Amino acid sequence: MKYIIVLGDGMADEPIEMLGGKTPLEYADTPTMDMISSKSEIGIVHTIPDGMKPGSDTANLSVMGYDPEKYYSGRSPLEALSIGVDMKDTDIALRCNIITVSDDDLPYESKTIIDHSSSEISTEEASVLIDAVRAELETDEYKFYVGTSYRHLLIWDKGEVLDFIQPHDILTKVIGEYLPKQNVFREMMKKSYDILNNHPINIKRAEKGLNKANSLWFWGAGTKPALDSFEEKNNKKGAMISAVDLLKGIAVGAKMKVINVEGANATLHTNYEGKAMAGVNAILKDDFDFAYIHVESPDEMGHQGSIENKIKAIEYLDRRVIKIVYDEMKKSGIDFRMAILPDHPTPIVCRTHTSTPVPYMIYDSTNELDKSWSYNEREGRESGNYIAEGHKFIDKLFEK
Repeated sequence: MKYIIVLGDGMADEPIEMLGGKTPLEYADTPTMDMISSKSEIGIVHTIPDGMKPGSDTANLSVMGYDPEKYYSGRSPLEALSIGVDMKDTDIALRCNIITVSDDDLPYESKTIIDHSSSEISTEEASVLIDAVRAELETDEYKFYVGTSYRHLLIWDKGEVLDFIQPHDILTKVIGEYLPKQNVFREMMKKSYDILNNHPINIKRAEKGLNKANSLWFWGAGTKPALDSFEEKNNKKGAMISAVDLLKGIAVGAKMKVINVEGANATLHTNYEGKAMAGVNAILKDDFDFAYIHVESPDEMGHQGSIENKIKAIEYLDRRVIKIVYDEMKKSGIDFRMAILPDHPTPIVCRTHTSTPVPYMIYDSTNELDKSWSYNEREGRESGNYIAEGHKFIDKLFEK
């Protein structure tokens, strides 16, 4: 038996009036998920432990079978693993987003946060901007590292874990009251605006109608992580397919194989087909027992507040990932179980993550059910199937 998880990051949502009271997942045209759900178990799973923040870090750890209350040490340290930073036990890692704040004559504290992703800036452009920041702000105590797109890293030597606000939680708000209390981080963010706002790359971006990547924003502090080996824990050799450093970092920490896909960029226009085939090939050609195919685009569209593009991201996931994986696995004749779920909701109404339990679907090629339900939040709840502890979901997939 082989096992696959296809995870649509942030895919779950709340009913939206302009969609006739349906969620984007209910409203989207998803013939593959509709077909598979009629042969599958559906339900809901609580991926965020009570009292913990609803992040992709805690949620994906949960889905992968790692209890966040035991294993979570912060988001940025997991991303540091992917980037290849060898953290010391005394290091603190912080996420260093390149964001867009309002380009006006107001003091920095009075500016408004426009975009947490700077129009999904490319890694190539972002690396040049990080270099510019590094030249003026880096010291022996604070080191900058390039990540992917708008997501980068700051390592603080002999630091401490501080609680900073996530930028996607304060979109459209004046930033003053949300800035770090610690003067050193506040000053670095203020100076980064002076360095970046009129950088040639940002002048060109503005001319193209793109948001300027004109400020750093620090958050997600944590200490060096320590995850148990996925293979030793589950007796399954696993592979990770994702464009996001967080997921790659979890995989590195869990000693899973990280498979990079050309053109996979964590945006709406990622290489969906490449991700699907990377997962299939990991199973069929490289003899992995388990593949985790992570697709970021529904989450990004939720953060952007775009109903149209969130629906499109879900439809792309259905036709360009799930259909390929299902068809190729069926064609192979190998027995397999496939789960489809989000890690957490990213509702359009609030443009950030929530802790609401998410719908799941588990298909077993050796035990096809005959059901009339479809896969969405409402029918997941109505099924009566509920997994209260998200880190036990993978045990259900693996039939432990």
